[in-house]
Amino acid sequence: MTDDRLTGYRGKLRTALEAAGVEIGDKLEVSVNSQQYKGSLMPRVETYDEWHLIIKMVSGYNIGLAYSEDMNIKKTGTAPKPEFKQPPLPEAEKGLPKVSIISTGGTIASRVDYVTGGVISAMSSRDLLAVVPELVEVADVDADILYSVFSEDIGMEHWAGMAKRAYDKIKAGADGIIFTHGTDTMGYSSAAMSFALQNLPCPVIFVGSQRSSDRPSSDNATNLMGGVYTAAHAPFAEVCIGLHENTSDESISYIRGTKVRKCHTSTRYAFQPVNDFPLARYKDGKVEMLNDRVRPRQDSEPRLLNKFSDKCALVKFHPDYNPAVLDYFLNEDYRGLIIEATGLGQVHQNLWPAVERARKDGVFVGVVSQCTWGKVNLNVYSHGRELIDRGAVPLDDMHGETAYVKLKWCLGQTEELDDVKKLMLTNLVREFNPRTPYLRRMG
Repeated sequence: MTDDRLTGYRGKLRTALEAAGVEIGDKLEVSVNSQQYKGSLMPRVETYDEWHLIIKMVSGYNIGLAYSEDMNIKKTGTAPKPEFKQPPLPEAEKGLPKVSIISTGGTIASRVDYVTGGVISAMSSRDLLAVVPELVEVADVDADILYSVFSEDIGMEHWAGMAKRAYDKIKAGADGIIFTHGTDTMGYSSAAMSFALQNLPCPVIFVGSQRSSDRPSSDNATNLMGGVYTAAHAPFAEVCIGLHENTSDESISYIRGTKVRKCHTSTRYAFQPVNDFPLARYKDGKVEMLNDRVRPRQDSEPRLLNKFSDKCALVKFHPDYNPAVLDYFLNEDYRGLIIEATGLGQVHQNLWPAVERARKDGVFVGVVSQCTWGKVNLNVYSHGRELIDRGAVPLDDMHGETAYVKLKWCLGQTEELDDVKKLMLTNLVREFNPRTPYLRRMG
């Protein structure tokens, strides 16, 4: 992800390469143990050891040379660096809706590096536009890179920047927003945008890919095409995630950003709705609405509320859970905790003192279920009622990721316990569903 001219090299070997002025791809001569080798410097995987230099010989074979103090490295020429050349962008028809593609990275913005064999985040959203030229038939697309990071590296600072960029694009006249984003933490980011961008006039859609563009089963072009059309023409104005609905390439499912979870590691229909129906489906070049509980597209003034707090945590209860973990967060002056409890909201009674302490310290404690579907109810069993008596707040049918992100957002607005509790229990962007619908497992 970084612009490293000596990818994978560390320690004394890297120092020797730098002294010789060599970069990846350069031609060089290496003398070691009375033998001489000629070729081009190859990159290394960062997790490999720091003692072996890899060069591609003229024959085409790679060879690894163990570093030693008497190794002599001499640069003999600069080889052409491999690069992905961006095709010229097609021009959109006049009068089409304006859609802004904001790239943050992820598999949809990745390709295989055929030198190392690994997947790298190397394509900008402009590259995506160039390789899916049909986009210009449905929208006037502008595209730019905000971040180029894997989704596991994205956090609240990125969320703040994403919300600000989307807000600016909407204020500048965008009729829809697309975020390209890695799928692993996309659910967290979609929830964050749901709270940070309120009173939306148009859709904000997260688009990702489970398969890189170099694979024949890649879903990136279909997801992007459906996302741009939906962002331009859909009648709703909410934050959502749009990926494959099932194993085929026929349809894309759009699921509300606060009611979605990645439920499979690799399948193309990995994202499923949690306690809610999908908002819409893209199929055969058009959008079909599936949910009547939506915010309609409208002429409204968006609100930017992009402050988040790092003083809250999401913890998962399990058998033999050590209550000292909760005490750790309280000792570190955390202002909020979300506990993923079992079933309807049960935890071992040895956690009760920590929950009681949190109330006395003015710390919010919310309870959600580890189950994917359904809602907590702390009034059914005595252990649940004991939690309520100690100040724990049941969070109905919100799942853990959304509850955690909402708490980070609430604490970014206020640290007053009563105000935080009021915000957490207010249905701001349809994060609560008054009824738990029957959901068929899609795919």
